[in-house]
Formats: sequence, structure tokens, C-alpha cells
Amino acid sequence: MRTQLKLTRDGDAFIVRLTPRQIAAMYEALSCLRERDYGDTELTLLVGSGREAVDALVERLAGRHTESRDLRLTMEELHMMYSALTAVPALFVERGGLFAEEPFNIRLGFYRENFYALAQAVLQAVAEA
Repeated sequence: MRTQLKLTRDGDAFIVRLTPRQIAAMYEALSCLRERDYGDTELTLLVGSGREAVDALVERLAGRHTESRDLRLTMEELHMMYSALTAVPALFVERGGLFAEEPFNIRLGFYRENFYALAQAVLQAVAEA
């Protein structure tokens, strides 16, 4: 998966061009958290926003994407994406502290390293914008 991102400031928001795989990874991370029976308190702890904001972003990312596309995202939405990419792997830690790679891959369709690399790319792109 390509992990480089370029963000451009647009007032209080950012324009980011994402590949279909990047959109899919972000969608899977957020939807995995949304599937859990978390209330607003837990989601706010995990991604900085409650269920309504998470649902709205998941809906924007949903669908089969075949081409790269530009998205206008607020800092809150970028924070949700970054946090989801880094929080979801912790959900797959089993007893004894071992990471369950196979269930993670089956559920999300990506490797944990892809999520961490994409999260790092979001952070770097925001810093450069």
C-alpha cells in the first residue's frame, strides 16, 4: 500500500488525495471501532469524537473506490483517522500480550504495519502542511 500523503490547507480544513487502498484502510479501522459496542465516552477516548462524528466519517469513506480521490477533512476528522489506525491493533492483543495477526488480517484486510505506516504518513503530512 502506498503510504505517502499530501495535505493542502483549505481554511480550517485540509484537502487530502487518497488512493483506494488508503481509503479502504481508514474505512476498515473506523468501522472496526464502530462495530464494537462502544458508547460516546469510549469512542471519544479512542478517536477524539463520539459515535455521530465517527458514523459520518465512515459514511464518507464507504463504497468501492477505484480511483484516487480528494477529500476535504477537518482536523477532528484527521485525528479520528490517525487514532483509529493506531487504536485498532490493540483490539487484537490476546491473553499473554501477543498480537493476533491472523484475525487482524482477516477482519481488516491489511497488516498492522500498513496501519502504522499510514498513521505516520498522516502525521507527517499534517506537519508539512
